[in-house]
Amino acid sequence: MPHDHSHSHLHSHGHSHGHHHHNHDGKLSLAVFINILLTIVQIIGGVLSGSLSLIADALHNLSDAGAILIAIFARRIARLPASNKMTFGFRRAEILGALINSTSLVLVGIYLIFEAVSKYFNPQPIDGWIIVGIASVAFLIDAATAWLTYKSGVKNNLNLKATFIHNLSDAFASIVVMVAGTLIILYQWYIVDLIATIGISLYVIYQGYQLAKQSMVILMQGVPANIDVDTLCLELEGIDSVVKIWHIHVWQLDDTNIFLEAYVELDTSGDQQDLSPIKAFLVERYGIHHSTIEITKKRLDPETESENCYQN
Repeated sequence: MPHDHSHSHLHSHGHSHGHHHHNHDGKLSLAVFINILLTIVQIIGGVLSGSLSLIADALHNLSDAGAILIAIFARRIARLPASNKMTFGFRRAEILGALINSTSLVLVGIYLIFEAVSKYFNPQPIDGWIIVGIASVAFLIDAATAWLTYKSGVKNNLNLKATFIHNLSDAFASIVVMVAGTLIILYQWYIVDLIATIGISLYVIYQGYQLAKQSMVILMQGVPANIDVDTLCLELEGIDSVVKIWHIHVWQLDDTNIFLEAYVELDTSGDQQDLSPIKAFLVERYGIHHSTIEITKKRLDPETESENCYQN
């Protein structure tokens, strides 16, 4: 559809493309080794003691090792430069990694609940001392792994955040297992082991769901959680030179980079076609450094124009 407009596809690139990864993969690789070793010890201990919660914690640790491996692999892919086939580069590899990690959390949690219910109907004696001993060691290792993951850059990386939550939830799970083991030693309350297993599993499922939802919003090019598009439009239309904003789209490429495109009608009384006030506002208010704005002098067909600024 023809428009009487001038194109001003100005792209603001005043940001750093450095991924700030440095040599953190070494810390993550160490965390993988520790978690695999711990998983083996916990499974042996769980079998010897008859504790399902210890085996549950072991499977969770194994999923941690897998999560960290995915994080390392996704990070390396994400560092690949843009190409003529992948003009955005491979930054979303880490979001895919986060989705895989979070989905594995949910699946592990469901499996453990199933096992706990099954064991309720087939109770077995449990050795509380083995549980407490191994869970204590597990807690120290889980805490150390969480620290290694955190130091690898968890703050601005959804994939590493998923991995960090894996580790942190394991540390809390180990505390729960220690408490369960103590109650078994003192009072022979074997059902506590199953309750601990279900509690750990529900927590794991909840965290996995939250992370999966975040990942899917990014992959579906949804609006970032901290931005309300209607409010954004009103704020943009409050800028002196702006008459109207419409056909606006806001999405995330990855954890940190937000993109925006929009049509804008400017007040041309002074023959002004300057987009810099809009660009500056987007950077300062929302941290949007990537914006493509098309200046138009003529609105879209009033019969098809929507009241919503995010529709044509």
